[in-house]
Amino acid sequence: MHYIIITFLLVFSELLYFRIADRYNIIDKPNHRSSHSRITLRGGGIIFPIAVLLSYLFGDASWPLALAIVLVAVISFIDDLKPLPQLPRFGSQIIAFLLVAYDLHLFEGAFWLLPVVMVFLIGWINAFNFMDGINGITVLYALTAIISFSVLPVHETSVPLLVTVGLSCLVFGFFNVRKIAKTFAGDVGSISLALFLGYFMIKTIIDSGQIGFILFFSIYGIDAVITILYRIQKKENIFEAHRTHLYQYLANELGYSQILISSLYAALQVLVNAIIICLYFQGNLTLPIVLCIVVVLALAYLAVRSRVFRRACIKNQ
Repeated sequence: MHYIIITFLLVFSELLYFRIADRYNIIDKPNHRSSHSRITLRGGGIIFPIAVLLSYLFGDASWPLALAIVLVAVISFIDDLKPLPQLPRFGSQIIAFLLVAYDLHLFEGAFWLLPVVMVFLIGWINAFNFMDGINGITVLYALTAIISFSVLPVHETSVPLLVTVGLSCLVFGFFNVRKIAKTFAGDVGSISLALFLGYFMIKTIIDSGQIGFILFFSIYGIDAVITILYRIQKKENIFEAHRTHLYQYLANELGYSQILISSLYAALQVLVNAIIICLYFQGNLTLPIVLCIVVVLALAYLAVRSRVFRRACIKNQ
């Protein structure tokens, strides 16, 4: 009954937002960097912070986490309406990190770790946001992480929160995982969802004592990091929107189905996560094995990217 009520509230919230977005013309207009060609409602991802708020009201989420997600969601929503300077966006993410650190008792540990965790979390938030470029990719990828976190014993008490946010992903996915999406997540959705997932990644590593769980984000992470390195090599501004991720080459230059690409990214991450979970339960999730997996994934990515880039160049000649 608990989840039925939440699902009803989430569907109602999303449909209400659609009416508001349509009334006030909150839309995403395609440009030369876009992977879509139709005007689409922006900000449907507002359902993710709403899910966290509902979890807080039902007693399943802590106030620091809820406040952190609402904070970045509000700033990101304003940015969706009218682009903001980097300072308020970056500032909200720092404050959100401090709230997350308080919630996870990071101030009670080694202080030298705080800058490391902050760089990881803020880097992850922005990488996740940049990866939100085609239909379905954000919500399907998030669902793989949420399901993976849910099966770990260290998150037994957090399952209601994970289920609630998972339900919000399903509701949003109904309108987004389509050939022609009705809505996009917008920064309000991708950044708040990234913060939520980043929170659980940090919590997982702390509670389990296993850094290897960072591979739950490996498919996105490798694509994001290697793409950034390529852009730095070309002396491009890495903070500007672009179309040079592997998934963008596949969708835009080679014309593959966006839903197919999004499903492939999610499926590959499911495979990696299943291996990590099995290694964890067997007691074999050691650092050398983790590094080997990273190297294999990175080499595989580079090989696929090189081949896709060559095909794209030939096609455009």
